[in-house]
Amino acid sequence: MGTIASVANKIYTCPICVGGKWIHSTGRTETLLNPATGEPITTVPHCTAEEVGAAVGAAHAAFDSWRQVPVPERAQYMFRYREQLVAHAEELAALITLEHGKTLDESRGSLGRGIEAVEFACSIPTLMKGETITDISNGIDSTAMRQPIGVCVGIPPFNFPAMVPMWMFPIAIACGNTFVMKPSERVPRTVVRLIELLYETGLPAGVCNLVHGGKEVVDALLTDPRVKAVSFVGSTPVAKAIYEKAAANGKRVQAMGGAKNHLVVMPGCDMKAAAKAILGAAFGCSGQRCLATSVVVAVGEAGDPLVRELAEAVDKISLGTGSHPKTHMGPVISAAARERIVSYIGVGKSEGAALVRDGRGAKPHDDTAGYYVGPTIFDKVRPEMRIAKEEIFGPVLAVVRAKNLDEAIDVVNSSAFGNATSVFTASGAEAREYASRVQVGMVGVNVGVPSPAAYLPFAGWKGSFFGDLHALGKDAVQFYTETKVVTSRWPSHDTEHKITF
Repeated sequence: MGTIASVANKIYTCPICVGGKWIHSTGRTETLLNPATGEPITTVPHCTAEEVGAAVGAAHAAFDSWRQVPVPERAQYMFRYREQLVAHAEELAALITLEHGKTLDESRGSLGRGIEAVEFACSIPTLMKGETITDISNGIDSTAMRQPIGVCVGIPPFNFPAMVPMWMFPIAIACGNTFVMKPSERVPRTVVRLIELLYETGLPAGVCNLVHGGKEVVDALLTDPRVKAVSFVGSTPVAKAIYEKAAANGKRVQAMGGAKNHLVVMPGCDMKAAAKAILGAAFGCSGQRCLATSVVVAVGEAGDPLVRELAEAVDKISLGTGSHPKTHMGPVISAAARERIVSYIGVGKSEGAALVRDGRGAKPHDDTAGYYVGPTIFDKVRPEMRIAKEEIFGPVLAVVRAKNLDEAIDVVNSSAFGNATSVFTASGAEAREYASRVQVGMVGVNVGVPSPAAYLPFAGWKGSFFGDLHALGKDAVQFYTETKVVTSRWPSHDTEHKITF
């Protein structure tokens, strides 16, 4: 069973995987620090152009034989992979906590959602089914079938080292594609272990490959003509750039961007339940997730009691190393992230928002020297303020006041983002109206984080998504496959000259 100590007992050098072989890159290296302690834990390479090309080449060479593996047999690899992940769950959770800093419970939870995506991939025989129309004309049948598209690339973010990569490569591989994964250079070790476990299922060499690096590596993948599809998760400016460059090079793209998620609290709802949900949604994973609640819109008389509940609750949050049982919230990913978040707190004050709780200078209970920012709450925030509009990606919550539901919906719809939103209400009519009118792809009713299960698409809108087909669900299967229509005629001798159109 893995523990933080067992995965952190020495500085680990990340390998790359090309054609099923684990080798060390010859590119320049970077040392990564434990965000909870500031201690060095990992050396990650920035692959050379030749290494990136070799990984794509290995995937390209493996594609023709892998695509011919029967669909039920491909599903069996996913069944075996699921068992590997469950058997090594504690080890993987410890790696996530070590690299990212989130608590072990948060790591276990996100890993479980990743395993859910693998379970979805196990059902690929039912998802790859096509359609047939017999006698579309006299003696002619037409069949629409799904076929894999080729070499696919995944570029996941730092905030979910296991979950988001598992949104990508298991489904793509189950569909019959081959894959090149380029994990975030902030959290590479978890993906290394994920792919090691994948190959322990007996997966043929070259079906899944791994490279490391930054923009240069990404650009090489986006411009390689052998790559057919790219899946990305990250900030909106980068998502837009990825989408434009990959599409310009003829690739299918799903690029998930940033967010500024709103949670509306109506008078008459269960205020304690709402506050508890907001607490987890805003400060879970230190606010570093694309479904984090960043703005609470308190409607009418809900405002004052809600802010009191939130302020009292955050005073009980204990910061510290994610592996410590007394820790409720871990560090942010880096010193640069901490500086950016702290600067936004200063912006909020200068804009005139009321600082109810200030996370600057917060100290961890275990006196570690990591990158900590405490839970921060602003009240009486105006929608035009930067802290209400811009993605902060940290534990900073802005409370906006609205007179009624119409005004609250206007606040939500004025955002440039459209990832997720929730409403807390005791009224079915209010819930129905809200879900219908908000311009957001994922909506929750009395739910803090409206993250869909893997069987449904992760459906961001507006500046939160660039592309046509989303991650997960049937959208993902369509993204990783092409539709081919076969029209056939097999006339008998007697009917050969009788067929008309």
